[in-house]
Amino acid sequence: MRPRMTFGVTTSALVLALFVSGCGGATPEKTGTPGATSAPEPLQQIDPATAATISGTISFDGQAPKPRVIKMNADPTCAKAHTGPTTLETLLVNDGKVQNVLVYVKAGVKGKYAPPSTPVVLDQKGCQYSPHVFGVMVGQPLEVVNSDPTLHNIHAMPRINREFNQGQPSPGMSFRHTFSTGEVLVPIKCDVHGWMSAQGAVLEHPFFAVSGKDGSFTITGLPAGTYTLEAVHELLGTQTLEVTVSAREARTADFSFTPAQPAS
Repeated sequence: MRPRMTFGVTTSALVLALFVSGCGGATPEKTGTPGATSAPEPLQQIDPATAATISGTISFDGQAPKPRVIKMNADPTCAKAHTGPTTLETLLVNDGKVQNVLVYVKAGVKGKYAPPSTPVVLDQKGCQYSPHVFGVMVGQPLEVVNSDPTLHNIHAMPRINREFNQGQPSPGMSFRHTFSTGEVLVPIKCDVHGWMSAQGAVLEHPFFAVSGKDGSFTITGLPAGTYTLEAVHELLGTQTLEVTVSAREARTADFSFTPAQPAS
């Protein structure tokens, strides 16, 4: 009788243990969601009421080289688009002021900014790129247009972003491209017309400008803070300045370039 009673008790205990285990009573359930990610960082907004401005002029210290004249005879369509001599835009100095210099905030910007949905337009007109130097935000469309009645192709040669090479044989054609990573500068050329070139700056914020014919530039919408500005020219190199601005303040930052030194 004792062996049978012992067996019955053991069996009941085993059934009870299995019941408790199956109901989850023996092991507490873990809380939290595996692989959960934190909320995305909110995008920054420019406050016009407190925004600061940095403006300045790009000067050339020394004797400016004479612009190189472009020979477009290889494509009569290009030659007919101009009534006089046309020069390369790689180095344009007007009365001691340098055109086509990119000036952007290299350091000091906090947070992320949404790219505009409005595209930056790069036109091909008179067998030249217009503008020669431009800035575009990461994720903002770059729209490339052919305004010439001749074949062009647009060949971007970035170091970081994806390379593209797109032909446009007819006037009025266009296509859009977006860059995924910041990069300064991205060379662009036309493989059909060897003199055609442009430089694109891909930036993760909207604080940049390109100097005009008079060498001037203006960067607007800056929050109060200390920033490192960099001026970049495709042939003359780079210059940097540190500028501190308060809310609603307008500061001046001037840059001066010297003639490029020949490679050793």
